[in-house]
Amino acid sequence: MSIRTERVAALLKSDIGGILQMEYQHDAMLTVTTVRVSPDLMQAHVYLSIFSNQDNNTEIFEFIREKTPEIRKKLASRIRHQVRRIPEIHFHLDDTAEYVEKIDALFRKIHDENKDAGDRDQGSEDSGSEDKGSS
Repeated sequence: MSIRTERVAALLKSDIGGILQMEYQHDAMLTVTTVRVSPDLMQAHVYLSIFSNQDNNTEIFEFIREKTPEIRKKLASRIRHQVRRIPEIHFHLDDTAEYVEKIDALFRKIHDENKDAGDRDQGSEDSGSEDKGSS
């Protein structure tokens, strides 16, 4: 990525994040995790992380996607003096946090299973040493 695309991506991340936080909270915490801008600066792929108390992340995400033209218009009013053209925005759901949580749960499960197996091995060693001592 060129310096220009990195700067535009950072600008979009900041401003889209601000727009989402101020106007589209929807009883959830919306975070722009990554913005990838095409080399011609005409396409912006915006990755969102949604944290909600309810299990309605997909509904919230669809709501945001429906509001894309409105969000783009608000973005244009914020950055019109900094870029020549406002890029088309494509929202994507960033499920990295969910993936990390699943992997973490698997590691915890493996750790617990290994700990249980170690405790069982330790218990059999203790009973084995008692048998040897009494002979």
